[in-house]
Amino acid sequence: MRMSIRGVIASAFFAFVSLSVATAQEAEAEYSRAGADTCLGCHDDVKVTSIFLNKHGHPGDPNSPFGEGQLQCEACHGPGGEHAKLSRRGESKPSVPYWGHASTADTAEHNQVCLGCHQKHMGLQWAGSTHDVEDLNCSGCHNPHAQADPVLKTYTQSQVCYECHAAQKADENKPYAHPIAERRMACTSCHAPHGSSADHLLVRNTTNETCYTCHQEKRGPLLWEHAPVTEDCSYCHEPHGSIHPALLTKRPPLLCQQCHSQSGHPSLPYTSTGLADGNPSAYLLGGSCLNCHSQVHGSNHPSGATLSR
Repeated sequence: MRMSIRGVIASAFFAFVSLSVATAQEAEAEYSRAGADTCLGCHDDVKVTSIFLNKHGHPGDPNSPFGEGQLQCEACHGPGGEHAKLSRRGESKPSVPYWGHASTADTAEHNQVCLGCHQKHMGLQWAGSTHDVEDLNCSGCHNPHAQADPVLKTYTQSQVCYECHAAQKADENKPYAHPIAERRMACTSCHAPHGSSADHLLVRNTTNETCYTCHQEKRGPLLWEHAPVTEDCSYCHEPHGSIHPALLTKRPPLLCQQCHSQSGHPSLPYTSTGLADGNPSAYLLGGSCLNCHSQVHGSNHPSGATLSR
């Protein structure tokens, strides 16, 4: 007996409804039934529970993973239903999709979870930035479970950055350095870690503009300008630290003689027979070239063409 067309349509409809219900049930089963209560049954150490002391674990914030209607732990870690199931002795539990012990998600997929909420904070600079190109995971710098994320605090931020930037850590420990160790500034005072249109992820368009945010007295315009000063501060200064005063790359007169000729000036500290024949010029002592050319960053004095006043 043939089934009528109406019967075929009805059967197809009920099959579709049954499939939809099964798919919905399957999707629902992927998540743990009790949410965070399930997770905290095993993961109850302070490294996990400290999340309730920061914004991520605030139940009164609707944008928080623990806000009303949110998925709590699984909002970031992905569906954990399979992970939460009881396993036989000796069997390893399947990992949660993100930040699990055997997660197969790549860095881009992990970061996309964070960007789902923090896209506005990141701006448009992250994609293609140095840290993005280097395949850096957000969790490599940030600790979303900590009561106070170390990388967001001035007094602990540098220690997080130094885990990768060892050369800068060594420079910061030199005799002359910016007051990072004194906790008066942080790496983000000069650098934008999530991306920048400037070189070295600087917070301003150029090195000089970045330096001028603190060193306004060096900003021009000046009547008599010193060419390398107006072009790039790093020609003469090591921004992360130096063994020379004022974070200089070299001490005068060697620093100055990289650009200025020695001829016609008593500026030769060494000759073929030693230290200026054993009788060094007084012009080389103390501040050396700066004994006379004291306004090395530029001068506004009408007679300061040689940066001497």
